[in-house]
Amino acid sequence: MSGPSNPIENSFELAASRCADLTPLVYQRLFEQHLETRAMFRSQGSELVMGSMLALAIEAVLDFANERRGHFRLIACEAASHEAYGTSRELFIAFFAIIRDTIRDLLGARWSADIARAWDTLLVEIDAFTKARA
Repeated sequence: MSGPSNPIENSFELAASRCADLTPLVYQRLFEQHLETRAMFRSQGSELVMGSMLALAIEAVLDFANERRGHFRLIACEAASHEAYGTSRELFIAFFAIIRDTIRDLLGARWSADIARAWDTLLVEIDAFTKARA
C-alpha cells in the first residue's frame, strides 16, 4: 500500500513514523529561533496548551493542503486572535515554517523535492490567506 498522494500529508505521515509527538521538537525550535515566544507560555500546564495548539495547526494545515472543508479557516481566525494578544502576524506565520522545518529534519533523506515544493507553496498560500482576511 502506498502513502498519500498529497506531499504535505505524506510528510506528516512519514514524520509520525519516526516521532510519536512533534510537540517538543516544534516548540524547542520555536523557542530557539524566536526567544520571545518562551515567555508567551505559562510554566504550569503549558505542555497541554502547546500540544493542543500544534494539533489544531496540523489539522488546519492538512485541510488547507487538501479539500479545504472548513478546518483551514481556523488559520485566519487564530491569526487575528493571536494578533489581538500581541503576537505579530509574521511570528504567527513563522510557526508553520517551524513545523515544516521540524518535519524536514525528521525526514532527512526522505524529504523529497516534491515535499519541499508543496511546503513552500503552502507557506506562501497561508501567508496570502491570512493577509487577505486581515
